[in-house]
Amino acid sequence: MVDASSVVPPERVSSGSPEFDRVIGGGWVPGGIFLLGGQPGIGKSTLLLQTCGRMALRGLRTLYISGEESASQVALRAKRLNAACTGLDLFCDSDLGAALGALQGHGFFVVDSVQAMRSDGSEGWAGSPGQVRAAAQMCIKAAKERDIPGVLVGHITKEGRIAGPMLLEHMVDGVLTFSGDDYSPYRMLRVNKNRFGSTDELGIFEMSEEGLAPVKDVSGLYWNRAEQSVPGVAMTVVLEGSQPLVAEIQALANGTAFPYPKRTGRGIDMNKIQLFSAVLEKRCSVGCGLFDIYVNVAGGLAVREPAADLALCTALASAVRDVALPEKCVFLGEVGLAGEIRPVIRLARRLQEAARLGFTRAVISSREDVKAKKAPIEIIRAATLSEVLKAVMR
Repeated sequence: MVDASSVVPPERVSSGSPEFDRVIGGGWVPGGIFLLGGQPGIGKSTLLLQTCGRMALRGLRTLYISGEESASQVALRAKRLNAACTGLDLFCDSDLGAALGALQGHGFFVVDSVQAMRSDGSEGWAGSPGQVRAAAQMCIKAAKERDIPGVLVGHITKEGRIAGPMLLEHMVDGVLTFSGDDYSPYRMLRVNKNRFGSTDELGIFEMSEEGLAPVKDVSGLYWNRAEQSVPGVAMTVVLEGSQPLVAEIQALANGTAFPYPKRTGRGIDMNKIQLFSAVLEKRCSVGCGLFDIYVNVAGGLAVREPAADLALCTALASAVRDVALPEKCVFLGEVGLAGEIRPVIRLARRLQEAARLGFTRAVISSREDVKAKKAPIEIIRAATLSEVLKAVMR
C-alpha cells in the first residue's frame, strides 16, 4: 500500500510539438500508452514519424517499429519529412517480441500498426482479436517496465471504430483520433480517452509535401471574412477544449408551396433547426413555417455546444426576413424554449478571441457576470430572443 500524497507525479516528456503536447495534456507520461486511430492514408505514420524525429533531435532516443513497411520505405519517408537523424532508430518486422527486445536505451517508441504485429505467445494470424490483444499487452508491459511512453497505431473499420476487440481501447491509457477530408489539407487530432488529461482538446494540422504543421490561426479556417454582411449569416465563438474558434453559421430560407417545409442542416443538429424554427415562430412571430430552411456551418466545422444557439436563431430570423445582421458582431448565448437567453461558459475567453479577430460587438445574455463589462468589445445585453432581434434587425 502506498500513501497517495507521498507519490510524486512523473515529469512529462515533450513530443517536440507544442500543439501535440496541448492536445494530450502537456506531453507524454512515462509508462503510458496511447492508441492512435485514423483512416488509411490520413497521415498517422507521418505524424508519428515527425514526432519521433523531433524527440530524437531533443536528445531522446526513439524507436519506430513498423510491421507494414520495409526499413528503406520508412527511411525514405523520414528523409522527405526531414525527420531522419541520429537517435531515431527503425525496426521493420512483424515480430513484436524481437522489436520490444530492441527497446533498451530508448525513451519513446511507436508501433505501426498493432494489427500488423505478431505475438509468439498467442495463436491466430496477425490482426486477429487474440493477436491484437496480446500485442497490446506486450507493449503496455514493456512501457511500464522501462517507464517510457509509447504509441500504438490502429486501423479504422468501415464503421469508423478502431479495428480489433473493444478491450483494446480499455487497455491503453489514451485514445487519439486523427481525421480529415480527402479534399482538404487539414487534419484534426482529437482525444477520445485520456487518463492523464482532458478529452476536450482539438489540434489542427495542415498536410503539405514537407509533412504536417500545426495551423497557427485556427479561427481563420472557419470564417471567410466577408467584407459585406449577407442575410442569414451570423457569427459566434465556440470552444473545442481550451481552443476558441470563430464559427460562421449560414442559413438560407426559400419559400415553399408544400404543407411540410423542408429542414436541412450540415454541421449542426437537425433537431436544433426544427426546435429553434418553432421558438422563432411562437415567441418572435418569425414565420419559419412558410419556408424551406437550409443551415450550414462554414468550413466543415461541427457545432454542438449550446453557446451557438443564439447565432443559429439570429441566422434563421435574418434569412426568413431577408435582413442582414450587423457587421463585426458575434452572438453568444444559449436559447431556451421560452425564448430566454442564458449565459455561456468561459465568456471572457470567447470575447478575447472575437476582439483579437476584429469583431467590435457581442450580443450576450443579460444574466452574464458583470465582469463582461470590462470586455475588450462593445457588449449588447438581452434577456430574450425577441429583444435581440429588435436590437440587431431594424
